[in-house]
Amino acid sequence: MTTLTPMSFAQTDIDQAKTHAGRVAITVDASGKMNAGARRINKLTKGAVERLVNGKEFADLSAGDAISLGYPSGMDAIAVDVVKLENNSDATTLRKAGAALAKRRGDSDLLALLGGLRKAAELCFGLAMRDYTFEDRKTNGKPRKGAVTIMCTNPEAVEAAAAPLLAIAQGAFMTRDLTNEPANVLTTTEFADRLAEMESIGLKVEILGEAKLEELGMRTLLSVGQGSASPSYVVVMHWNGAEKTVPPLALVGKGVVFDTGGISLKPGVGMEDMTMDMGGAGVVAGVMRSLALRKSKANVVGLVGIVENMPSSTATRPGDVVKTMKGDTVEIINTDAEGRLVLCDVLWYAQERFNPTGVIDLATLTGAIIIGLGHENAGVFSNDDTLCNAFLKAAQTEGEGAWRMPMGPGYDKLLKSRIADMKNIGGRPAGSVTAAQFLKRFIKDGTPWIHLDIAGVASVKSETTLAPAGATGWGVAALNRLISDTLETD
Repeated sequence: MTTLTPMSFAQTDIDQAKTHAGRVAITVDASGKMNAGARRINKLTKGAVERLVNGKEFADLSAGDAISLGYPSGMDAIAVDVVKLENNSDATTLRKAGAALAKRRGDSDLLALLGGLRKAAELCFGLAMRDYTFEDRKTNGKPRKGAVTIMCTNPEAVEAAAAPLLAIAQGAFMTRDLTNEPANVLTTTEFADRLAEMESIGLKVEILGEAKLEELGMRTLLSVGQGSASPSYVVVMHWNGAEKTVPPLALVGKGVVFDTGGISLKPGVGMEDMTMDMGGAGVVAGVMRSLALRKSKANVVGLVGIVENMPSSTATRPGDVVKTMKGDTVEIINTDAEGRLVLCDVLWYAQERFNPTGVIDLATLTGAIIIGLGHENAGVFSNDDTLCNAFLKAAQTEGEGAWRMPMGPGYDKLLKSRIADMKNIGGRPAGSVTAAQFLKRFIKDGTPWIHLDIAGVASVKSETTLAPAGATGWGVAALNRLISDTLETD
């Protein structure tokens, strides 16, 4: 598993910067005014920082961006990274600044002179989130090297403020690792085993195998995996940080470790990207990890359905009719619309067993949501304005794009089947909406519910502010924020 770069916090010691052999970072505000640390570095470099700050390149920077002095005279540092940053910058800008430093540091040690910067912990979070690589499958791959030292006027307070944020980063790293893994490594069994390992940090983890799933009646979930030699599982992760009598929030994730489309085979071009079709389950795992690491005072249960969708002589065929755990029957028109078949059984099981205060499911469910929203926003579907608005606020606060989509009974007619209670697809029009309408049939009356279609945001081709290209970890921070804002008992 990818681990965070070691980050230590110490009282500001300007003299240490002179002999630091890695990179040194300082902040300067837009007017060019320097704090004590920047003034000291400017003196050491014989005015080079001041000349840089007075130049056009610095003037053209946006808040949170950085510019570098390479091999500065008067210092042993590889470079001095100058960040354009006001003392009262908001969290988004501070995280952007941290990410800018992470991109520059590579494998070098970094000494960041932050002085009395307000909310310095947010800069640390941005640095940690962007300081990620996935090289586990490269012959000469290696984790990030070097350490990060944050020098500030109140290191104990900054470290305490940073700790829960770094727990979120660790959860996001787990999500990214799982989503980036190739399917021959992250098999269904390997996925379940990695989740079971989180018992070491305080989660209670149950693994339900195929015999138990058959006993429970999870036939639609099993129908997705029956064409694969790999077994199907449901993994249940419990975090109990509140009173035992408080019902939990349920998080449900789609965990298709590879999706060929089954008998409704996908085109070959781009199929290699279907290793990320377990992204929803990856986010649930990352959130549960974060909650455990920061000792959240909330009760949350995470449930993920783990399957592989393959074509074979035992695979489900288009036209098959399968009974759900709820008891409804589904005519499977397209075996490539398999995620909803996994989710519907797990959603019903979560409600039957835990009677949760609310349910949030996550899935890389439809290509239609990418057509509608691109890679900037996840699609948000909900039956409850209060829960939905709380999530949208949390996502906005964390800078994770989310957009509420419409629902309504008018879409249900597209799911009508001649021979079963419903079809698993409703055709091309409003494809992401009809998928959500399908899932809504497995939400009990009175249960607040959100469906997050993360097909466009779980893994992207180009870097984002806080992540390199590939898996983003989208949703870990937003869901953690939602839980913190609405469920924490203290």
